[in-house]
Amino acid sequence: MVRRQRPSPAPQNANRTQSAQNSAGIQTLLDAEREASKIVQKAREFRTKRVKEARDEAKKEIAEYKASKDDDFKKFESEHSRGNKEAEDEASKEADSQIKTIRAAGQKGQAAVVKNLLGAVFEVNPVPPSEA
Repeated sequence: MVRRQRPSPAPQNANRTQSAQNSAGIQTLLDAEREASKIVQKAREFRTKRVKEARDEAKKEIAEYKASKDDDFKKFESEHSRGNKEAEDEASKEADSQIKTIRAAGQKGQAAVVKNLLGAVFEVNPVPPSEA
């Protein structure tokens, strides 16, 4: 018969000590992981906040640039529309002048034109067709 030996109490104490050390090491790792997770979360929040700030700054810069360009366009438009207005006024005056000249010429020769039209209507000279 083979006798089984009981393990000696010394190794059990060693196992318990090692188990306690392993447990403490695991706990330290878990604490470090929690701390790292907090740091990563803070970094994400900071990055998100910074992205929002950058987006807001960009929108503000775009709005300022757009307002500046709108002002430039309005200045340009007002400077050049004056020239167009002056050209329109000048063209209108010239057209009115030409219309007056044409009406005066029509009034002047109106009697002669009416006489020629009436003469052409009432003085008929019939011509027989030529045989071809």
